[in-house]
Amino acid sequence: MTLPSWQNKNLGSMARAALWLLQEVGEGGIFTKADLRAAFPDVAQIDRRLRDLRDHDWKIDTSRDDPTLKQQEQRFVSRGADVWIPGKSKAPKHKAGLTAAQRAKIFESDGYVCRACGAAAGETYEDGVTPVVLNVARRKVLLPDGSTSYQTVTECKRCGAGSGDRQVDLEQVLAQVRALAPMERRVLKSWIAADQRSLGPLEKMWGIYRSLPEDSRKAVADALAGADD
Repeated sequence: MTLPSWQNKNLGSMARAALWLLQEVGEGGIFTKADLRAAFPDVAQIDRRLRDLRDHDWKIDTSRDDPTLKQQEQRFVSRGADVWIPGKSKAPKHKAGLTAAQRAKIFESDGYVCRACGAAAGETYEDGVTPVVLNVARRKVLLPDGSTSYQTVTECKRCGAGSGDRQVDLEQVLAQVRALAPMERRVLKSWIAADQRSLGPLEKMWGIYRSLPEDSRKAVADALAGADD
């Protein structure tokens, strides 16, 4: 089927942006914000309309997703829904905005920390300057019955960068839990109950050993070999 022209101003700006990607950039092609704005000088928020395409399964990578790209570059990876067709441009239900109360409840349930790295709001990263900013992400979860659920989770802005396509296979996770030895399950249960991982003596020792200079690491290895004898 012949696609409408991206220059057709009777179409919405998001639809025109999608068609521009297909007709001018091409899948796998690289473009910049300057290219986009030059193509749509009449659309004030064309950057936002392009981002909206990700809600319709269009994959557009930035330098945060693909380190081979320069900061100002983006790559059109693959097309999603035909948003120029009436009815196809509506955002999926799981993309509906959250209210402030809903966001606050999610933050509370997640302990006001990033579930990926453990950073808390108000803290700074290791550079001591950049503040931690928490957001609510929607994660695609493949359920054991084969259905799909979109579930919310707290992430910091840094961990959330480039995580739009991340998904969880819950059945696979549960299978790994079932495969744990009884002692391992008890340890995991204690971590879950405390909502934090406490390191045992062996793990602490490994952390110390790993940071030692080469000669000191050899001394530890020799001590262990002597103990085995």
